[in-house]
Amino acid sequence: MTISPSPATGLIGRDNFPHRHLVGIANLAPHEIRFLLDEAEQWASLNRAGSRKHDGRLAGLTQMNAFFENSTRTLLSFEVAGKRLGADVVNMHAAQSSVKKGETLIDTAVTLNSMRADVMVIRHMSSGAVQLIADMVDCPVLNAGDGRHEHPTQALLDALTIRRRKGSFEGLIVTICGDILHSRVARSNMLCLTALGAQVRVCAPPTLMPPAVERYRVTPFHDFNAALDGADVVMMLRIQNERMDGAFIPSAREFNALYGLTPERLKRAKPDAIIMHPGPMNRGVEIVSSVADDPDRSAITEQVEMGVAMRMACLDVLTRTARGVEGWA
Repeated sequence: MTISPSPATGLIGRDNFPHRHLVGIANLAPHEIRFLLDEAEQWASLNRAGSRKHDGRLAGLTQMNAFFENSTRTLLSFEVAGKRLGADVVNMHAAQSSVKKGETLIDTAVTLNSMRADVMVIRHMSSGAVQLIADMVDCPVLNAGDGRHEHPTQALLDALTIRRRKGSFEGLIVTICGDILHSRVARSNMLCLTALGAQVRVCAPPTLMPPAVERYRVTPFHDFNAALDGADVVMMLRIQNERMDGAFIPSAREFNALYGLTPERLKRAKPDAIIMHPGPMNRGVEIVSSVADDPDRSAITEQVEMGVAMRMACLDVLTRTARGVEGWA
């Protein structure tokens, strides 16, 4: 049987995505990102197909979601994605883990590996922890967020949402505003969107802007009004108090006055600009409800929907070698 090249990349099988794990966006080529976006499109269609949302290609495989950091939407999204693909999904919560009893991360990785999962989804509060686990286990690992490092599937689902709304990334102006310093979502989005050809602006108070952020090929702003001028996409980020060990902003009220997205400020962006937020939202701090709930311009609920589709695509692609899919084994 002859394997047909991917219509989007012209590559065959594993050449489209040669990576064993998905730990970050930083090591992905633009054509590999586009391949995952294209793969997710079929699942976006399936998820809208009424009551028939089950595929079953991961039947017999065990998906372990090991979340060492609290999460609601990301864990639920991965669980729904795995179950729609037919996997046996097992969730491990941080409050129930032996890490709370003093076990080291290395010991935990060895323990998880001995359970013979077929794919692991890891979320951890420490940057680099997911890579450490990936280096020690025998199955593919997906990073569901590690410290301030990366959150690759969030960036991919954001890119999928933007492409479905805007069609292309070339020349698109994307403004990301909020707690850039502590945000793994911002880091992954900067890497992903610039690789795809978008012009990315990042906006934050000086205390919440990473040093030398220009190395990500983005343009930094401290003036939110200026950052919004002519923007096609406005992505707001929440203030991550749980990652702060000092006074980074005077108050939520002052942050809202200078950096909150309001209808008045939004007028500076293009008339068809879309609004995004990875959630959870702090309404009245980084975004007001009338903007977040705008039925025409807000893509926030679509981001959640595309999250399931993108995570289905990643679970499918990363398990193709183990499943013996032709061209991937």
